Amino acid sequence: MQIKRYTLAVLVLIILVGAFVYTNVTQASMTLDFFGIPLPALSTAIWVVVPLVILYIASVTHMSFYALLGTINLRKYEKDYEKMIDAMVESYLGKIERKNTFKTDRYKLLGSFVNHTTYFSNEMIITDNAKINEVVTLIDKIKKGEVVELKAYSLKPDNALVIQNERNKYKKGDLSAEDILSHSDKYNRELCQEVYSDFVETSPLYAIEQYKEFMVKSTLFKILARVNADEYTLEVSNEALISIFVALELNKNEYIQVSRALGAMIPEQRIKLFEILSEENDDIMDAYLYTLYDLEMLSLAAEILAISQSDEYMNFKAYQALKECNKNFNINLFV
Repeated sequence: MQIKRYTLAVLVLIILVGAFVYTNVTQASMTLDFFGIPLPALSTAIWVVVPLVILYIASVTHMSFYALLGTINLRKYEKDYEKMIDAMVESYLGKIERKNTFKTDRYKLLGSFVNHTTYFSNEMIITDNAKINEVVTLIDKIKKGEVVELKAYSLKPDNALVIQNERNKYKKGDLSAEDILSHSDKYNRELCQEVYSDFVETSPLYAIEQYKEFMVKSTLFKILARVNADEYTLEVSNEALISIFVALELNKNEYIQVSRALGAMIPEQRIKLFEILSEENDDIMDAYLYTLYDLEMLSLAAEILAISQSDEYMNFKAYQALKECNKNFNINLFV
């Protein structure tokens, strides 16, 4: 019952009781002693309604107290609801560090779950909450390749949405490869590597070497494809190539792939490159032999095989034997 209505009802009751006593019982006055203290002489009707007034004050105080407690608890639920919305937004945004704390038991249970959940959806879901709808709309735009403003959400550079948004800027031309690579501390390393992969397709060697910290093995082969190519020709020394190979820690088979990718390189330089590499690492001898056979340097390859152990390079020895029998096969079948 609302206090205003309750007060009105009590007031009507007090008036009715007082009027009834005054008109139908007695109109006399009386005095009372309160712990030995004489009280003023008042009408009996007034003394009758005094307990009602005291009861009213006590009941209103009681109701107000519990109404205040209810308001406080309701406010806790409202705040937890707002925090839950924030937690859901952070879940949509893929935030890793979340600091949402809840005060009510039910929201604590839901909050602990949402705080450790990242929500992904292939469809755009519209809710009744404007804050969630705003985030969902932003995410949908990013997925469609649009550029949006994310500063208000304080996302870190390694956040998936930030990476995709920066990627969208790059693809739309709002950011150049040079912008990203020269300020790599502001961007995710994965994005820098993707941009660098495009960058090496047309850039000069000095620029490629300037940002080679972002080179991966797939990028290396894009560079090798430009060596003595018809378009965007790249001239690179053996020393520069060796430093790149060492940094990428290529394995035996990958060195063979490197030799294959350098098919357009000047034969003398190609042979010298793998000769130097094989002298430093025995595992690269396979790539050196492959290079020699690919360039039809049969005599030099045969000399190497002649001084090898009996159980070494069996595939190349088989190829050499077939060559000696005038059988022509592609060397790529033996590696």
